[in-house]
Parts: sequence; structure tokens; C-alpha cells
Amino acid sequence: MNMITQKSDYGKYWYLVLISFLKAVLKKREYGPKYTQNNFITGVRAINEFCLKSSDLDQLRKIKRRSPHDDTETFTVYLRSDVEAKSLEVWGSPEALARERKRRKEAEIKYRESEYRPRSSAAAMFFKGPGKVVMVAICINGLNFFFKLLAWVYTGSASMFSEAIHSLADTCNQALLALGISQSARTPDPSHPYGFTNMRYIASLISGVGIFMMGAGLSWYHGIIGLLHPHPIESLLWAYCILAGSLVSEGATLLVAINEIRRSARAKGLSFYQYVVQSRDPSTNVVLLEDAAAVLSVAVAATCMGLTSLTGNPYYDSVGSLGVGTLLGTVSAFLIYTNTEALLGRSIQPEQLQRLTELLESDPVVRAIHDVKATDMGMSKVRFKAEVDFDGRVVTRSYLEKQDIEQLLQEIQQVKTLEELEAFMLKHGENIIDTLGAEVDRLEKDLKVKLSCLLGSPYSVIYFKRYDCIYF
Repeated sequence: MNMITQKSDYGKYWYLVLISFLKAVLKKREYGPKYTQNNFITGVRAINEFCLKSSDLDQLRKIKRRSPHDDTETFTVYLRSDVEAKSLEVWGSPEALARERKRRKEAEIKYRESEYRPRSSAAAMFFKGPGKVVMVAICINGLNFFFKLLAWVYTGSASMFSEAIHSLADTCNQALLALGISQSARTPDPSHPYGFTNMRYIASLISGVGIFMMGAGLSWYHGIIGLLHPHPIESLLWAYCILAGSLVSEGATLLVAINEIRRSARAKGLSFYQYVVQSRDPSTNVVLLEDAAAVLSVAVAATCMGLTSLTGNPYYDSVGSLGVGTLLGTVSAFLIYTNTEALLGRSIQPEQLQRLTELLESDPVVRAIHDVKATDMGMSKVRFKAEVDFDGRVVTRSYLEKQDIEQLLQEIQQVKTLEELEAFMLKHGENIIDTLGAEVDRLEKDLKVKLSCLLGSPYSVIYFKRYDCIYF
């Protein structure tokens, strides 16, 4: 009994000694510049930041690491200290390297300012989809404005003046939409790393304001002036002919916009109404609403002009101008509201968010989920964010399943000193963190597939951090 007690005390003694030594070895480290020199750097950064050639990297130590990109599992990195030493060898001194960096930076800025061109596909955007709809609308509304202006000069009709102003406003606004489509195709730059896709919404928002100020405002003004100072109207025969031609042309543009929205809504699995209200395609929405308002305003103008012809009372014509202005004001208010909502970012539907949450919670590696958000950023892009508490045991088991257990046991048996124990734990601890990163990549891919099925919306990973946030 005494021998058992002595062995137990002996074991406790060496256990306490081991813990003391372990605490001494694993005490808090001071990680200074010397430690961070062991950081990794990619080949692209090495070439760009240290002004090297790809051949300069051939003789450096290469390390395979888990890739953050979807299309590759691993990629090659270099020790930052090796790259810095090589750059000094190539350029001779830090001063010479700094001068070369400055020269290249100035050349890059000069190139962007003088040689910048939009993507080659930008011009092709106007031959299909929303771009085609906008270009057709510009041509037709431009011709309508010219002929309506001639009719107003000939007849002096307030309703015809409102129609001419309406067509001018539509032409200017659609030219603005074309500019927005062109700008949205610009290549991302350092100042705008996520590109310019929201330019379509900005152009549509400005277009809505323009319709209100230019179209509705002038129509109301001319209608009020007609009510306060009525004057007789000349023959309206030519005005009726021009209105009839305008009705046909505006109707044709309206059909083009309707067909485009139906096709896009079908591809997204949405109804026509949902697609328009959610402002999924702002450029086509503007054309749709402007042309719908144009068709209705032609009907209003023709009716009021007809009443004026029958009764000889010019007040009907002025009331028609006020009616056209009210119609334009309603359309502009709707455009301003929907595009503002799209720019601010609205949440996706609760049932869609619930399905994404259930997908995460059903994964064994996820222990709990907190603060889940998914925002529709417009132009078929969704940003998803969740704070995820990962199950460390499942992550560790996932790592161990890929290891040779017998070899791992041999490594453990070979551990004789605290330094060897520290090296063993650091090695496998880093590998387990890489395994966690791989699990995050897998979850992101699963969410992309699920989100595409729910919304038909492409998106990209924006950010990830441990405790454990996944951002899309």
C-alpha cells in the first residue's frame, strides 16, 4: 500500500515538474519584426511590390499552401524574408528599390489616366438585353420629340407641349441610362475594387429625378398657365396624326421592354410584378415605366384635345397637360423609391434566409450560428454574413482522418523534450487551422450552390474571420 502511495506521489511530482517546464517553454512570446519575416507572400505580390521578375523567384524556397481561390486547392508562396533579400540583390539598395517602385507607380497612374478604355464587351451590351432596350427607346423617343415639337409649334396645344416635353425627358433619361450601362462595365480599379455595377441604379435614380423635374414640372407649369390664360387652339389634325404615330412607336418600345423583363424574370424564377418592384434590372424598368406612361399620356392628351375640338373649350387641353404631369410624377416617385431601396440594400426573403441558415446548421462542423444577415445588393448580387461557432472536435477529426495514424503515433513516441513537444503541437495546430479554413471554403461553396438555386444570384466571398464570421 505504501509503495502504491509512493508511486502516486512520484507521478504527481513529475507531472508538476512537466507542467512547470511546459509553462516556461510556452510562455508568452514577443512577436517582433524578425518573426514576421517568416510570413508568406504570393508570387504576384513579390513581383509587383518588390519589382522582381518571375525568373528571380525560381531559386527561392517554394511552399505549398491552401489556396483561398475556388478554382485551385493549393498554390505556391514564398517567404517574405527571401523575397526581400532577393529584391536587394537585384536592385542593390533599399533606396534604388524605392525609386523603382515610385517610377512604376507613376507609370501606372499615367496609363490609367491616358490609356483607360472600358471593357471590350461594353459596346456589345447595347446589342442585347437591357442595352438593346435602352438604345431602341432612345431612337424612338428622339423622333417622337421632334415631331411632337413641330405639332406644338403648329397648333399651340398645351397637351401637345406636354407630350413633346415628355418625349424629350424620356430621350435624355434613356441617354443617361445608356451612360450608366456603359459605366457599369468598367473594370474595377484601386479606388473602386468591387467595380461599378451600381452605376445602373444611380443612373436610374437620377433619371427618376429628371422625369419629375423636367417632365412633370414643365407639364404642370404649362397646364396651369393654360388654365390662367386660355387661348384658342389651331387645327389639331396634324397633332392627332403625330399622336397616333407616337402611340404606335411607344407601344413597340413598350413591348420590347415587356418581353425583356419577362425573359429575365423567368430566368430568375420571379413573377413579372416581383421583378419590376424589386428593381432587378433598373435600366429596363425605367424604359418600361416611361413607355407605359407615354402610352397612357398619349391617350390622355388625345382625349383632352378631342374634347377641346368638340366643345371649343381650351380648358380641357390644359387639364390634359396637368394629367400628363401627374402621370409622370407618379412614375418618377416609383423609380426614385425602388432605386433608393436597391442602393441601400434590402434583405432577401425570410424563407430564403431560413433555408440558408438550415443548410449551415445541418452541417456537422457547425455547432451554432449567430447574427445571420443576407442583403440583396442589386444587379443579381447577394451579400451573406453569419457568425459561426465551429465544432473544434469535428474539425480535428476531419484533420486526423487525412493523416497516417501509425506515423502520427511514431511522432508522438519520439517526443522526448519540451521543445520537441512544442514543435509537434505547433506543426499540427497550424495544420488544424488550415483544415478549418478548408471547411469554411466547403461551406461557402455549398452556400453558393444553394443561394443560386433560391435566387439565381451570383455572388462572391468578401471576408472571413474566426469566431467565426462568413461574409459573402
